[in-house]
Amino acid sequence: MPETVTREDSGGVATITLLRPGLSHASRRELLDVVRAVAADGSVRAVLLTGTGRAFCVGQDLAEHVGELQSGAESPLSVVEEEYNPLLLALAALRVPVVVGINGACAGAGLGIALAGDLRVAAAGAKFTTAFAGVGLSSDSALASRLVHCVGGSRAAQLLLLPDPFPAETAEQWGLVHRVVAPEQVLPEAQALAARLAAGPTVAYGAIKTVLATAATDSLEQTLALEARLQKEAGQTADHREAVEAFLAKRAPEFTGR
Repeated sequence: MPETVTREDSGGVATITLLRPGLSHASRRELLDVVRAVAADGSVRAVLLTGTGRAFCVGQDLAEHVGELQSGAESPLSVVEEEYNPLLLALAALRVPVVVGINGACAGAGLGIALAGDLRVAAAGAKFTTAFAGVGLSSDSALASRLVHCVGGSRAAQLLLLPDPFPAETAEQWGLVHRVVAPEQVLPEAQALAARLAAGPTVAYGAIKTVLATAATDSLEQTLALEARLQKEAGQTADHREAVEAFLAKRAPEFTGR
C-alpha cells in the first residue's frame, strides 16, 4: 500500500508528516510504528508532527468507516481501543518536546492528536472542530481530557456538544494553539521551534513533561515528591552542569541532551 506517514530526521528533530487527512487503519498503524521508533531512538531530541495540503488531520477516514458499517463488521468501533488508544499513549509517552504544525483543517481525532503535542503552530484561517457529536459519536483520542486541560470544563462541554467549526485565530485566543502564522510559514515556524527545543536540555524537558502530565490531578504532596525526584535526576546531567558553568562564565550554554 502507498505510504501514509513519512519520517525525516535532521539536527536531532524527527519530522513526522501525515500524507492523508483521514485516518485509516493503515495510517493509524503506520503512525504508531513511527512514533514508537522515534521514542526508541536516542538521537531524537524533538519531534515535529505536521500534515500536507489543505488539512492537518480530520480524524477518522469516514469512507472506510462507512464501508465497514455497511459490510456488517462485528465491531467497527473497536479501532478506538485497538488503534487510537495505543497511538495516543505512545504520543504521551514521548520524553522529548513535540511541536505540531497544523497546516490546515483539524477535526475530531486529528484535534486530539494535535493536542497531544506540547506546542502548536497553526495556519491562519485553518478550521478546527471536535466533530464527534456531529456524526453521533462520543469523543476519543483523549480529546475531552485535553480540552478540559486547555480551556476548562465549561468551554470543553460547549466545543464537544456543539461541534461548530472555529478558526485558528479563535483557537489561539482559547489557548489551543500557541502561534498563528501565514499558511506558508507554518512549516518554517514549526521547524525553527523544534530546532530550538532539540538544542535544549532534553532530560529536563522530559521531566517537565512528566510533571505537566499529572499536575492537574496530583495532590500537592504528590507533585512535590515528583518534582524532587525529577529535579535530582536532571541535576545529575551534563546539561545541568554545563548550564551552571555557562551562567557563571556569562556565556550561552551548549546542551548535548545528556
